[in-house]
Amino acid sequence: MEGGRRPGGRSARVRDAVRQATIAELVECGYPGLTVERVAERSGVHKTTVYRRWGNVEGLISDALELARQEPWPIPDTGTIEGDLRGVVQLVRTGFADPELGPVSSAFVAAAMQNPAAARALHEFFVSRHEQSAEVVRRAVKRGELPEVVDVQEVIRVAIAPVYYRLFVAHEPVTEKDAARAADAALAAARAGVL
Repeated sequence: MEGGRRPGGRSARVRDAVRQATIAELVECGYPGLTVERVAERSGVHKTTVYRRWGNVEGLISDALELARQEPWPIPDTGTIEGDLRGVVQLVRTGFADPELGPVSSAFVAAAMQNPAAARALHEFFVSRHEQSAEVVRRAVKRGELPEVVDVQEVIRVAIAPVYYRLFVAHEPVTEKDAARAADAALAAARAGVL
């Protein structure tokens, strides 16, 4: 097919190389040290191509988050809302504790605090993750464990918020017990009709 783009062809390889380089640079240098030039050098993609396709570092971050948003999120299915909600919060906690994924996630949050375009991209990422995670709450409503009027996404937000507070505001470690307590508090609020 002449003139058309091949799915998975050169364009996809370039995008993946640039995305991986962006993530590596964020981990290594943080948002303040991220540059188009360094991403281009690390990815092996000419910097004029990077500038043309992504424009600037905010475009690089937005694209990396866009691709991350499309990746599947392993939603727990323990058979109870207690187990499922605790599982969601534990996924968030262990994601930040992971030696490979944790620095990437932290770098995205740091970038979002410093740049409006990165903040919008991170917001869209979270909208997607909350929607996926809300499946555990929808299942609980179907099983009669929670009232039908519960805001399914708000339950997820309230459950994971303490993890983000401890990590990014208080700069405290988040234990498994802390994560379980956060999930249980959100569940109590949902059952009480607060959410």
